[in-house]
Amino acid sequence: MQADKAADLFKRAAQLGVYLKPDTAAKLLRLLDELTQWNRAYNLTAITDEESMIAGHLLDSLAASRDLVGTRIADLGTGAGFPGLPLAIVHPDKHFTLIDATAKKVRFVAHAARALSLGNVTAMHARAEDLSPDKPFDTILARAVTSLPALAALARPSAGPGTLLLAYKGQRPDDEIAALPRDWELVGVRNVRVPGLDAERCIVTLKYRPGMQP
Repeated sequence: MQADKAADLFKRAAQLGVYLKPDTAAKLLRLLDELTQWNRAYNLTAITDEESMIAGHLLDSLAASRDLVGTRIADLGTGAGFPGLPLAIVHPDKHFTLIDATAKKVRFVAHAARALSLGNVTAMHARAEDLSPDKPFDTILARAVTSLPALAALARPSAGPGTLLLAYKGQRPDDEIAALPRDWELVGVRNVRVPGLDAERCIVTLKYRPGMQP
């Protein structure tokens, strides 16, 4: 049964251009097992059935896989670890810092990283606007956090020249794009079709240009 689930996940991820190794698919499914166990006690996510979690957590997270640049990745408002944990499983060569202001969610992220032997994950209990990393991140991720202008302000303390901000959105947010501060340049908007998710999705990519007035 687990092998069948892994094979199905492999096929569906391939539709996103993400080609999983057998052990990678198994780790992604085990992540959902860990989430299900913790969710009974800590109410980490409203999505509870397995099929919805595969589409709405795993595959939706992997939609931005090809857009990552560099090796230092931040996930702002990671919640229960999405999109950061699935992407960390798929990209063991990159380091992911998963940040959230809710302690129980950060505890789960740290637990999942240990349980899955993800040495490339750091769980951080903090508010995005209070961050002051030693070095800017190469890519900053945000899934269902806030509007683009507000997100740009939250990401600014963690960004440096050329940092990319990848925002997971539903419909193309033209009004939000028009209101972006000047120090964030729109690189592009890529529509994605997430297998099993009956909803519009796009990835908005911004680039930080310090020196331009916000």
